[in-house]
Amino acid sequence: MYPVFMAQWLKDKRKPLFIILLIGLSILATVIFGGSRQNQSSSVTVFATGPNAEEMEQKWTALLNDSSDMEFVITDEEKAREQVREGKSDVAIRLMESDYRLITASDMPNIQFIEQQVHQVFTKEAQLEAAAGTENTMELRNEIEAYLDHPPVKVESQTLSGGELQEYNMGMQLLFGFTLFIVMFTIGFKVNGIAADKVSGVWNRLILSPVSKTGMYAGHLLYSFCAGFVQMLIVFLIFKYVMDYNIGSLPMILVIAAVYTLSTVSLAMLFAGIANTPEKFNMIYPSVISIIPVISGIYMPPGTISNPVLQFIADLFPLTYAVDAMMNVAIFDAGWSDITLSMALMLLIAVLYMGIGINMVERRKG
Repeated sequence: MYPVFMAQWLKDKRKPLFIILLIGLSILATVIFGGSRQNQSSSVTVFATGPNAEEMEQKWTALLNDSSDMEFVITDEEKAREQVREGKSDVAIRLMESDYRLITASDMPNIQFIEQQVHQVFTKEAQLEAAAGTENTMELRNEIEAYLDHPPVKVESQTLSGGELQEYNMGMQLLFGFTLFIVMFTIGFKVNGIAADKVSGVWNRLILSPVSKTGMYAGHLLYSFCAGFVQMLIVFLIFKYVMDYNIGSLPMILVIAAVYTLSTVSLAMLFAGIANTPEKFNMIYPSVISIIPVISGIYMPPGTISNPVLQFIADLFPLTYAVDAMMNVAIFDAGWSDITLSMALMLLIAVLYMGIGINMVERRKG
């Protein structure tokens, strides 16, 4: 096992650029798509057109700012559209008498949150107008607010431990999602070394050496595990201690990462058995892996993916379980018992896929 492990290490030691690029990509993708919003206040530009533009802007901006944590800022139409066009702003909102339009040039996850907030305000105002029978809802609104100040029943939401509920952090989900997703490529290409050795004839020559077949598998798979885990370790340490991200209990995050790495090694082994040759593996594995975060809903808020078929497919891969467990630790301060089920499912995937993968590799010639 040791000679095979060291042989893989020496290959990466001579050419470390691939691993370095993947580590940098993990950090860069998170910063671009999620991390840059961690410590920034959300502000959205709004504008209206027509003869009553100023009146509409004052009315809807006041309602939007009262009903949301976001800051809605009145901006000139031309400037708002220019900011969206140049990528300085994700979205701008055009206000109308009783409707709105989103002006956007991208499909970032936070746009869905903004649209939900705006939709709620406009829907509530439409309901008040329907109840009041007039466009002037101020009197009815004051009555409702006075009633809600002294309601007959008051409901408070708390965690199981009695603490305050934490707001869901989409940026944190993207941090974990991108890190775990990119490490799948690292592990996959390292496991593919088994198929490459079989095709090149190195595997057969090693069988004649004192190294056992079990040791050969163990050397390749252990190195794949170490490469993936060390990559995640470096990324998490940079985010926690250099970029000052609150990712929760680091020991628990690393344990989840270790179990996830093990299950991903098994997943790559299964693909190696299906592909049979390194060329087929390089075609099949990246193609399938690239759609897993989309199916799993990693790029979207929780509950967005409701199709049972897609949910079933996502459950066949460890990414969903790992991100859920890490989010529970980082946001909801979960304990070991709270993440046991996710870790057990990842271990089950590891055992099943490893057994099937090695069996398929051994049944083929080479």
